[in-house]
Amino acid sequence: MTILKPAAVSTTLPAPVEMSLGDFVSIFGESLLDAVREQNPPIYDGRPHPGRDRVLDGLLRRPFDPQRDVVQACTALMIDAGDPSAIINAEMGTGKTIMAIATAAVMHAEGYERALIISPPHLVYKWRREIKQTVSNARVWILNGPDTLRKLLALRSMRERPSVPEFFILGRVRMRMGFHWKPSFAIRRTVYRDEIGGLHHARYAACPDCGEYLTHQLVDGTDIPLSPDVALVELDRDRRSCPACGARLWTLSRKGNAMRSRRQIVLDALKQLPTIGEKTADRLLSTFGESLLGGMLEDNVYEFINLMDANGDLVFSDRQAVRMERAMASMEFSIGQGDYQATEFIKRYLPHGYFGLLVVDEGHEYKNQGSAQGQAMGVLARKCRKTLLLTGTLMGGYADDLFFLLWRLNPKAMIADGYRVNARRSLGTASMTFMRDHGVLKDVFKETSGEAHRTAKGKHEAKRTAKGAGFGPKGIMRYVLPCTVFLKLADIGAGVLPGYREHFVEVEMTEAQQAAYAKLSTSLTAELRHALAKGDPTLLGVVLQVLLAWPDCAFRNELVRHPRTRATLAFQPAVFSNDESMPKEEALLDLCKREKRRGRRVLAYSVYTGTRDTTTRLKVMLERAGLRVAILRASVDATKREDWVADQVDRGIDVLLTNPELTKTGLDLLEFPTIAFMQSGYNVYTLQQAARRSWRIGQQEEVDVYFFGHRGTAQMTCLELMAKKIAVSQSTSGDMPESGLDILNQNDDSIEVALAKKLVA
Repeated sequence: MTILKPAAVSTTLPAPVEMSLGDFVSIFGESLLDAVREQNPPIYDGRPHPGRDRVLDGLLRRPFDPQRDVVQACTALMIDAGDPSAIINAEMGTGKTIMAIATAAVMHAEGYERALIISPPHLVYKWRREIKQTVSNARVWILNGPDTLRKLLALRSMRERPSVPEFFILGRVRMRMGFHWKPSFAIRRTVYRDEIGGLHHARYAACPDCGEYLTHQLVDGTDIPLSPDVALVELDRDRRSCPACGARLWTLSRKGNAMRSRRQIVLDALKQLPTIGEKTADRLLSTFGESLLGGMLEDNVYEFINLMDANGDLVFSDRQAVRMERAMASMEFSIGQGDYQATEFIKRYLPHGYFGLLVVDEGHEYKNQGSAQGQAMGVLARKCRKTLLLTGTLMGGYADDLFFLLWRLNPKAMIADGYRVNARRSLGTASMTFMRDHGVLKDVFKETSGEAHRTAKGKHEAKRTAKGAGFGPKGIMRYVLPCTVFLKLADIGAGVLPGYREHFVEVEMTEAQQAAYAKLSTSLTAELRHALAKGDPTLLGVVLQVLLAWPDCAFRNELVRHPRTRATLAFQPAVFSNDESMPKEEALLDLCKREKRRGRRVLAYSVYTGTRDTTTRLKVMLERAGLRVAILRASVDATKREDWVADQVDRGIDVLLTNPELTKTGLDLLEFPTIAFMQSGYNVYTLQQAARRSWRIGQQEEVDVYFFGHRGTAQMTCLELMAKKIAVSQSTSGDMPESGLDILNQNDDSIEVALAKKLVA
């Protein structure tokens, strides 16, 4: 009998298989999604509410199917789930305005009668125009001019439920809390005798209600009455009340010039319109009167354009009507006087819930802790029953970008999570805790050795905390996904939008330019290191600005002075003459020529439009090559930029030069399918919004965006920083970065290395 020995059993575990995160998600993604859906069932599962669908079908402009889904999801969140707010985080050009208007119409049908819209000031009348084009029989009130107080007083008496949707549009600047005031008190005259019997007359400040003298306490505790002159100075420091009866010792005051006649106000308003000068305005007033014309302009109604004379003939020609209609779509007429802040009135005198829905356009503008606009937005959100926030870039890379927005949208949830106001009534501690929980904080320790003491060497350790870019997945799951609806242009469907591509163009400097930059960089970074070693950060901004700007401004002498001592730090003579073009300018010129041959206009951005103005030089260079060029400057009023650009397009320009800050909101530049960034700047919001100015609904051509950067300069580091910020920003949109800048974003550290540290490393 043969006995077989059993084989040895191996106890060695198989070697682990390494797998990238992308491969893991692609393999197990569906299972993970099923688990998430089971644990967190969606509020809106894609099946539309029939009643809300009927409201959307009744709109004059029907949203696309993806836009309808956004409206259904937002209304389900706020009405069915009972959440106080919702966020539409949609790419620029997806139609956030029409989605918000449609949401307001659905909310009206559900019992949320009035919608209050906070808009950038130059988009107030664009909102009005789009509401009128979308909602039948809608009533629109403009709360953005000197006559705002008169309209608010009328609103206070309107308590009945409106039968049609009502929209109240408030400019972002107008909504800020506060008002103009001045000291107010009575003057009491008195007669007294001095020690030798002389008779004297005196005037003292007194409370206008109870008549008690207003006094000032001396060091020894004696109270002396205040003269009117001294009282004006004392009471002007802050608003005070009478210590005896509590009556206020201040009153509202008018800011600006003296009162004008209604005729003069209407005359000035008429002269703002294209084709209407002094003589035409006088003739119109003499014919129709200031009451009729003022009533038309005050509500910005288009009946003015179709004005007829006594014979039934139109006053304005077709050409005049077209120009005025385009201008009046974005112009603001306020045939009234006064300067009262609307938020103060709404807070004090309108009941809670008077406005059913608050729509906050460009919501990311309200993220700052101490801004008056952000605080006013928080007040309005508490006064309204529901809040809808619109943004294309929910966060700019840092976790505290979201903290104050979330606090203003849903303070109860933030308090429940432990983020509370501290004893000093500040949110600073809560913001720092939120950053530690969900963001990136860097604790920087610095140890220095001093002179030796009797028993040990003197050492000093300092610690400071700096924030870094990043937002953790736990924070996204807890605070972003439950209240945010995402929409991308690609989601709207094939055929609605053309292709969109971003290109990075690395430009090689000339030998002379490169040598000059190396010399300037070496000199300035040495000065910066020396200053930072002493704990003096004064030079940081100066050095960064010069090293970023000089490669694009090498046509001018660069004298760098210390901002405090005015000592000369460096001097670099110009490398190029006014007639010579620089490499980046040549790259832009080649792009513009190529696009003109294709029949496409180019929108070129430059952040240097002030002291280091590069746009004038670019205009001369491009026109020398036979291109027609226009420069959009800040001197063009924001409310008139859309009309100004349309006039330039009618003139037949090939290239539009401007600063990206001037176009980042409100302008639909469909006529410029090619966009070129000569510099990127630092602001993620501005960069992303300016890059999408022409890739919007209605665009028929493919959109190409070019980013230019000089090889081996601080510009490249800046572009790398922006790429990292964009990567973090897009993570809160449920998307991985697809920016043309992403080829620079190869470091696993999200944004650990800042531009300044790289320069002095």
